[in-house]
Amino acid sequence: MSAIRNYPTDYEIQQQALHALRQSLGVGGLIRFMQQYDKGCGNYTLDRQEWQKTYSVDSLFAEIKG
Repeated sequence: MSAIRNYPTDYEIQQQALHALRQSLGVGGLIRFMQQYDKGCGNYTLDRQEWQKTYSVDSLFAEIKG
């Protein structure tokens, strides 16, 4: 067995986390927790670039100085 196998995969971590949540919260609590998860929508990178395009180092510095 290689040393790299001792490192859990993302899937294994997810399964362990879901198991722990189910044990702690019960099935109903786990379901309620999972319903709170939201990936959002849109393209964060493009949206951020759009609202930041008017910023410059000088404008940010001036805003910080107040």
